[in-house]
Amino acid sequence: MVDRVFTNCEVRPLSGDDPASAVAVTDGTVTAVGDPDELLTAGAETVDCRGGVLLPGFVDAHTHLDIVGRRAVEADLAGADSPDNCIDRLLAADDGEGWVLGFGYDESDWDGELLQAATLDRVSTDRPVVAAREDIHTISVNHAALDTLDLPDDGVRTEDGAPTGVLVEEAAEAVFDAIAPDYTQTREYLLAAQEVALSEGITAVHDMVRQSHAPQVYRELDAEDALSLRVRLNYWADHLDAIRELGLVTNHGSDRVQTGAIKAYIDGSLGAGTARLRTPYADSDSAGEWRTDPDALRELVSAVDDAGLQFAAHAIGDAAIDALLSAIESVDAAGERHRVEHAEVLTGDLVERLAASPLVVSAQPNFHRWAAPGDLYDERLGERRGLTNRFRDLVDAGAQLAFGSDCMPLSPLYGVQQAVTAPEPSQRLTVGKALRAYTSGAAYAGFDEDRMGTVTPGSVADFAVLSASPWEVPNGEISDIDVTMTVSAGDIVFDSGD
Repeated sequence: MVDRVFTNCEVRPLSGDDPASAVAVTDGTVTAVGDPDELLTAGAETVDCRGGVLLPGFVDAHTHLDIVGRRAVEADLAGADSPDNCIDRLLAADDGEGWVLGFGYDESDWDGELLQAATLDRVSTDRPVVAAREDIHTISVNHAALDTLDLPDDGVRTEDGAPTGVLVEEAAEAVFDAIAPDYTQTREYLLAAQEVALSEGITAVHDMVRQSHAPQVYRELDAEDALSLRVRLNYWADHLDAIRELGLVTNHGSDRVQTGAIKAYIDGSLGAGTARLRTPYADSDSAGEWRTDPDALRELVSAVDDAGLQFAAHAIGDAAIDALLSAIESVDAAGERHRVEHAEVLTGDLVERLAASPLVVSAQPNFHRWAAPGDLYDERLGERRGLTNRFRDLVDAGAQLAFGSDCMPLSPLYGVQQAVTAPEPSQRLTVGKALRAYTSGAAYAGFDEDRMGTVTPGSVADFAVLSASPWEVPNGEISDIDVTMTVSAGDIVFDSGD
């Protein structure tokens, strides 16, 4: 018996099937797609989608929900258009005790320098102040924080021998260790992040977790029936021994919370100038950093693959991507569906090797925001700007593409807009292909292509209902489309009320 029929909508299954106007759901699963007159049965509840466009729920293949939650609870610095604006937001969020925390600033929004200690001293000279850059590979702190923190030698930027307050990579990680939330705070952050994700039409996430209470929180929320998202946990490589001892394997878990991949950093970020390149940056003599050098990487890939676990490697620079491909090519990795996260700087040989490899390219279309002439990538890479995030070339070559946000921002429609309006033809996708990368492509990255990513009989009833069609509005206005309803397993978990 049909439980619910979602009507008054344009259904876009993203499966290759024609559009429809209704979806029937039974026990949280799609049972039929067609016309309302064909699907309505006695006793079935009708859900009015108010003329919206119904898509599969978005799957964010790479995010950090604890950071999303921190932005919601602490100072949100995303979109700040000046250091003064950052200071105002930090002061507004200051509760008068402990650390003052802010997340998500991007100095390219004001065409300026990274926040430094002297600037953040305006928030407080007595209490430590932390402002994390959007890529979370760079953190700015005030002098009180510099005095409080036990920082490693690597990653502390100086000027005339004195720390500037700008910390990258290992030093930035030391800050995250110092401000790590306890269980109660983690639960608060993740519940806040869930509300943000659902409001964006996201029904599943691949969350990157490390030395965190998040796995416990997710599983307890699942047990309490308080988890509306489907969560795939990608653990850092320093959890590998513990995961093997516990007997966890990729795809183990419940309908809501599953074990995903083992994740590692190979290099840093373009924003911090630490992504590992084959040749130096355009604005420095450095070629970036190895977070995991090629020899150690081959050993790690072999260990993860031998354990029957999926591997997900953060690799941004062309040298880092090359090293990952070489490591993957050294093992029989066809069945584990290993992943490269970001894969930003792509020479022609790398595009072809990725297409020929079993790797899933888990990329972030949001990063095109820095790809236009004169923007961050132009500054860092010069002529190589056009080699970044070559989504069309990857798809045309036959690579498996999945989209995620890296919470920069947590908005699939923003990412889709960036993908279809990218500066270079080699980077640009059609609306349909961009949406598929954020649905079925991301589902495939998590071994979930048989249960989510399309609106077809047998798939979970996870939907995003939009106020307008992404195919019909101007490409530059896709991110302005509202999510009016989000559905998980047939239940309405977000409703804008409009």
